[in-house]
Amino acid sequence: MVFITKRSTTATSSCVKHLESFGSVVDLKTQPIGPRPKGKKGSKNAPKFDLRTELYRVTGIDWAQVNGIDVLTAQTVIAECGAGLSAFASEKKFASWLGLVPTNEQSGGKILNRRTRKVVNRATVALRNAATTLLRSRSYLGAQYRRLRTRLGAPKAITAMARKLACLFYRLIKHGQQYVDKGNEYYEAKYREQQIRSLTKRAQKLGFQLVIPKTA
Repeated sequence: MVFITKRSTTATSSCVKHLESFGSVVDLKTQPIGPRPKGKKGSKNAPKFDLRTELYRVTGIDWAQVNGIDVLTAQTVIAECGAGLSAFASEKKFASWLGLVPTNEQSGGKILNRRTRKVVNRATVALRNAATTLLRSRSYLGAQYRRLRTRLGAPKAITAMARKLACLFYRLIKHGQQYVDKGNEYYEAKYREQQIRSLTKRAQKLGFQLVIPKTA
């Protein structure tokens, strides 16, 4: 037990020092972090110090508010890639570095392979794990993941959703965007509109007219 305690204390101290090495994006005295969102509990594996507040100071983002990406995921990505993601010129390059963008091997204009590269990276693993947590999330991202999982199967859906989370992470960090969840119902409504537009175009090509009941 003594060995485990010492190991845990050393890891926590190292993490604190690493975060302290980053500059502050927000002043906690003038812009304190808000209350933790209702229904979102801290992870059992979270360190003994206030990681949520430290990451907010370093990035300006309250990661507890972001569906899929919790503070432990954010910490892992930052530890691997830096707090400002300055090494990546775009979200596409960031996702590609993580091995989440499919390759397009072509021959004679025909795509032969669209598999993603195998990348051994803690940030990639963290984002893939984050994607799986969205299965039961009643959020916009949760609805999107479930739709992808039904259409593509679990492995491909996890990769696709991990890529979306990587791009979201990049936009939040690089552009200072605030995360706003539009909700499960909003996604379902937009998906329904998309399907109706697609069916309308197909009907017109076949010489038919799509009639939508008013009660639908």
